[in-house]
Amino acid sequence: MYRIEIISNKSVEEDITEALENYMPGILYTTLPMVYGRGGDDYKMGNATWPETNFVMISYIKDEEIDRIKEIIRSVKEKFKGEGIKLFAVKAEEL
Repeated sequence: MYRIEIISNKSVEEDITEALENYMPGILYTTLPMVYGRGGDDYKMGNATWPETNFVMISYIKDEEIDRIKEIIRSVKEKFKGEGIKLFAVKAEEL
């Protein structure tokens, strides 16, 4: 099992969610709808200086689904090259 985290600009949240639901029917996830932070040289603080925000999606997937997730996110990143879409995965174990 993997825990995946997708961190991206709020503006592409719907596109990412739709792609995952279309290509992985039944995927279960939790979304943190508004998060602040810094990625590289870009700040997302939701204020007057740095008005944009990010979102985080967390999901636990089977080992055999990781390549499919990578491909789905890769395709969304190709469509939205400037949005800094990040996918992280770590091995997880339900206790």
